[in-house]
Amino acid sequence: MTREEKSKVIKVLTAELAENSNLYLTDISGLNAATTSALRRACFKANIRLAVVKNTLLEKAMEASDKDFGDLPTILKGNTSVMYSETGNAPAKVIKAFRKKSDKPFLKGAYIEEAVYLGDDQLDMLVDIKSKEELIGDIIGLLQSPAKNLISALQSSGGKLSGIIKTLSQKEV
Repeated sequence: MTREEKSKVIKVLTAELAENSNLYLTDISGLNAATTSALRRACFKANIRLAVVKNTLLEKAMEASDKDFGDLPTILKGNTSVMYSETGNAPAKVIKAFRKKSDKPFLKGAYIEEAVYLGDDQLDMLVDIKSKEELIGDIIGLLQSPAKNLISALQSSGGKLSGIIKTLSQKEV
């Protein structure tokens, strides 16, 4: 690969890092062609883009980026593939589901919404991270709950009150 080709790849990687706020660094070495294809299909279904990268080029792209990747460049050893996703926990769910059949992919680290996670032991925690849409739904549910309770209390009390008035009006005085 010539210097010009490397600089083009670094520019492309830098642009991808700028566009994506969620990325996972994994090791998929040792997977055969069929298993790798199955992983790529699972990623495609979950709206995740999987790309194999050269460590040195990715490290230079991280340095050129205006984001702070913390200690992520230190784990760029061996084979590295990058999973780009719009949802923070989607790649973790795909990795966990895929691991039921295989011991790979191995999670090296992740960068999610400006937070850095290092090591495969972080996988369970990353699966439990809620997406932006899930958090908004939870907040809306919490905001609606008191209003729903008030309306149901008023409706049930109104029904009781009208029943009492109807009973009293039907009574002979």
